[in-house]
Amino acid sequence: MTLPVDQETERSSIARPAVWTVTPGWHADPWKVSAFRWFDGTQWTGYVSPGTAIGSHPSVNGPIKPRLPSWLSVPVVIAALIVVPIVCYLTFATPFAVLLGLVPLLIVLPALAWLDRVEPEPRSAKIHALLWGATVAPLVAGIVNTIVGAVTNESIAAVVSAPIFEESMKGLGILWAVKRFEINDTIDGVVFAGWVALGFAVSEDFLYLAQAGSGIVSVFVVRALLTPFAHPLFTAWTGLAVGRAVSRGRSPKVAAPWGLALAMLTHAAWNGSLTWSQKSGDGKILLVSIPAFIGLFFSAIAMCVIVRNKERQRFVTAAPALAAKLGMFAPEIAVFSTWKGIRATRKALPRAKRRSFDAVHASLARLTSLQHRSVATSLVADQSEEGRHIQNLQAARARLNQSAPTSR
Repeated sequence: MTLPVDQETERSSIARPAVWTVTPGWHADPWKVSAFRWFDGTQWTGYVSPGTAIGSHPSVNGPIKPRLPSWLSVPVVIAALIVVPIVCYLTFATPFAVLLGLVPLLIVLPALAWLDRVEPEPRSAKIHALLWGATVAPLVAGIVNTIVGAVTNESIAAVVSAPIFEESMKGLGILWAVKRFEINDTIDGVVFAGWVALGFAVSEDFLYLAQAGSGIVSVFVVRALLTPFAHPLFTAWTGLAVGRAVSRGRSPKVAAPWGLALAMLTHAAWNGSLTWSQKSGDGKILLVSIPAFIGLFFSAIAMCVIVRNKERQRFVTAAPALAAKLGMFAPEIAVFSTWKGIRATRKALPRAKRRSFDAVHASLARLTSLQHRSVATSLVADQSEEGRHIQNLQAARARLNQSAPTSR
C-alpha cells in the first residue's frame, strides 16, 4: 500500500521540472561549503568535494564515491580498529558475559524509538551515534581513566576522571551529529544523547561483565540493569542543552557546557555512591541512591514526554499548511494532519515502504522545525538548509509513490 494519491494530479506533477528525484551521487552543495556534496539516496552526507575547476563535476574522470558510508566517520573507524578486536576476543572468551551486556539494548531501544517518532532520524545517523558511544568515547575515556587511576587511585578515577572524560567524549558525539546537520530540535538532542549513551553503556558492560568472575550476577544487576538508566540520564542533559540551542538558532557549542556540567555532576554522584558502597561495605547507601536515580530517570522521561507532546502538536498543527505550500497532494496533507493518521498510514504500509514514509515524515518535520525556529528567533530561515530538506522530501515522495497502483 502507498499513500493515496490522485493519479491525474500525480502524473501532471511528475512532468514538472521540480526536483523530484535526487539520485545517489555528487550534487551542488546546498550549504555551499564546497562545490559538491554526496547525496546517499536518503539524505545529504558530510562528504564534500571541491571539484577541479569552476563548473566541474567530480565524476568527470569517473565516478567518485565518498570515503565512508554515512553511518561511519573517521574517529569511529580509528577507534573501532582497537575496540572491535577486544570485543571479538571477549565474545570468544566470555560469550555469556557479552550476551548479558546486550541486555541494555532491550531496555533502552524501545524508549528511544518512541521518542524518535515525532521526527524520525535516518537509521545511518542513529547507528553512527551508537558506534561513537561504543568505540570513540570508551576508548579515549578508558585510556585517560587508566592513567589517572595509576597516578592517583581508582576512587578518584571513578568519581572525578570518569564523569569528566566520559561525558565529554559522549558530548562530542552529540556535537558531531550537529556537525552532520542531524539535530534540528530539542528532542533530537535527547535522542542522539540516548543513542551515544547506549553505545557507551553496552561497550562498558562487556568489560565489567567479562571481568566479574563469580560476582557476575551482582555486576549484571548494577551494570546491565541499572546503568542503562544511568548513562542516558547523564548524557541527556548535554543533548537537551545542544538540542535546545539548535531549536532556538543559538550556538550549540556555547550552550553545551551547562548541559555537560549537569551530566558530569549526576555521573559523579552515581559513581560516588557505588564507590562509597564498595569501600565501606555498606549496602544501605545503594538502597537510597539507586531509588533516587531511578526516580530522577523517570522525572527526565516525564520531561521528555512533555517536550515530545509539544513538538508533536506543533508538527500536526504546522504540517498541513506547509505541505500544501510545498505542493503535496490533498490525501498526503490529510495523512500528516493528525498523529493518529500518521501512525495508521505507516502501519498499513508494507515494510519496504515504511523507510520512505519515515523519510517524508522526517523531512516535513524538519521543515516545520526550521519554520518554527525562524518565527521564534525572528531570523530568516537558512535557504540552503530549507532547500536541502525540500529536496529530501521530494526524493522520498518519489520513492514512496513508485509502483503506485494505476487503477482508479
